Amino acid sequence: MQRTVAYFFSIPRKSIPFAFASMAIDRLRTRLFTGISFSKLLGTGTGKTFTPSDADLTRWGMVVVVDENQIAAFDQSPIVKNWRKRSTSEFCAVLAPLSSHGLWAKKNPFDFTSPLSHPDAQIAAITRARIKWNKNFTFWGAVPPVVTDLHNSPGLIAAIGIGEAPIGLQGTFSLWQSASALRDFAYKGKAHQVAIAQTESIGWYSEELFARFEVLELRGQITATAGK
Repeated sequence: MQRTVAYFFSIPRKSIPFAFASMAIDRLRTRLFTGISFSKLLGTGTGKTFTPSDADLTRWGMVVVVDENQIAAFDQSPIVKNWRKRSTSEFCAVLAPLSSHGLWAKKNPFDFTSPLSHPDAQIAAITRARIKWNKNFTFWGAVPPVVTDLHNSPGLIAAIGIGEAPIGLQGTFSLWQSASALRDFAYKGKAHQVAIAQTESIGWYSEELFARFEVLELRGQITATAGK
């Protein structure tokens, strides 16, 4: 059985060069690791505007889809250990996809969905989009109201911006107390509903994905801004 594992590491500023180097080196190393079918190395940010000014160079992450039997091996691999020994804090979530719509790098990596096994389980959500270059400024102008709604939503534990590049490849990772809390934000939040309508009428994205996950295991805490 496959699982999705998300890591986020906060690092001191002196380790920023290591982070940039690892973004390049670990991209190939994770793809070659036994049992991994999908991996992405990620920068993070506040997610308030999805512009380069959001970037937080002291927190970095990765999302991998891995065979359940290989999770422990990957967690103790040199890839993870190199980040761990330089980090000031670590967050790790083992996740089971509940639903996944759209594409990430021309595939849906979370298409092995299953029903919610525990009604009171915490929920994680990953959104990811490839923004059309000629739509960036329009997109940035529409984001702040949605972010305000998100961070004011009852049941939200934490939400951060994630991205494969400073511009154009943007998303969010959020953690929720329950499935109902996430549904209320997605379907009742006024700003979010406006953004959904604009997505259809303006056509911001050349590729997009939205996935919900049941949280199976958590280690550490994730906050809106990384520790400095």
